[in-house]
Amino acid sequence: MLGNMDAGTLEQSLRRLVDAIVDGDDTLFSRLMDESSALATASFSLGATRQGPTPSLCFLKEIGHYIYSGDTALHFAAASYRHQMADRLIKAGARVRGKNRRGAEPLHAAAFGSPGSPRWDPAAQAATIVRLIAAGADPDAQNMDGATPLHRAVRTRCAGAVRALLDHGADPAIRNKNGSTPMQLALHTTGRGGSGSPAAKAQQQEILLLLQSR
Repeated sequence: MLGNMDAGTLEQSLRRLVDAIVDGDDTLFSRLMDESSALATASFSLGATRQGPTPSLCFLKEIGHYIYSGDTALHFAAASYRHQMADRLIKAGARVRGKNRRGAEPLHAAAFGSPGSPRWDPAAQAATIVRLIAAGADPDAQNMDGATPLHRAVRTRCAGAVRALLDHGADPAIRNKNGSTPMQLALHTTGRGGSGSPAAKAQQQEILLLLQSR
């Protein structure tokens, strides 16, 4: 059983679980969870840093996310919009308010998206956000940069995520550490790659209407 493994082996098993989540491999995910529910609460002790020798090993290109220390399987179920997997992790004890070294919680991960990319699924993204909030996630949680999930959804131009967050209590008046509100991020170029694509611009217009109506 995994419960008796040392920390290094447990972390390897956690990486296997995360890879199964990202790949949407339900069979492997279920087998690993059956072997040890401890994986639901485990977190990475190492992850991407600017000083790290092999940051590429910590990058999951399928979902455009790095692994940071403190990340849990729930962070990646959220980032992959696997709400059914997130459900099982939560039922097994995963911390909905767990933070990685950047202060990001699973809800921050779920709010991130890339409009027009093959990995983007607005309906699944919104469903994941709703599930996390129902399980106790705070829609106004701020990471180390002061960004809430709403800031992230606006910055990455995900209108469905913005709607889900607003409908479930997110405060559009909160400012990040740079002093920006979600509306300010919606009005201006965010500097993020892909934010000028036709798909992102269409999402931007929808986001502006959503924020203006609140």
